[in-house]
Amino acid sequence: MTEEALRSWLDSYGRAWETRDPEAVVRLFTEDATYQETPFVEPLRGRLAIADYWSRATGSHTDVHFGYELLALDSNQSIAHWWCSFVRPPAKASLNLDGIFVLRFDGGGRCRSLREWWHRQENQTR
Repeated sequence: MTEEALRSWLDSYGRAWETRDPEAVVRLFTEDATYQETPFVEPLRGRLAIADYWSRATGSHTDVHFGYELLALDSNQSIAHWWCSFVRPPAKASLNLDGIFVLRFDGGGRCRSLREWWHRQENQTR
């Protein structure tokens, strides 16, 4: 994994979130990928589980903005700081998430394992 390839992967992940497109996000993962949303839950396993999670988790978000900063990279693993803001209907809550990804990739640039830790700040809008 090169820095350019990792940035491309993260850009694609961000676009998938901003457009709420679970099909676009699952194309970034291997067929048998694991996706662990928080450290105390079992990882999701496989593209179908990831697509289902993404449909439920991001489907109602509006005004989504995603960004990141690379923290570490070696041949098949990386660490990135990420942040995202969005509005979640129907309460019109404005949320800011700030987190860390630990990502492992196969030789073709697809993610084999995503583990994340994040914190949420929520503000009610009127």
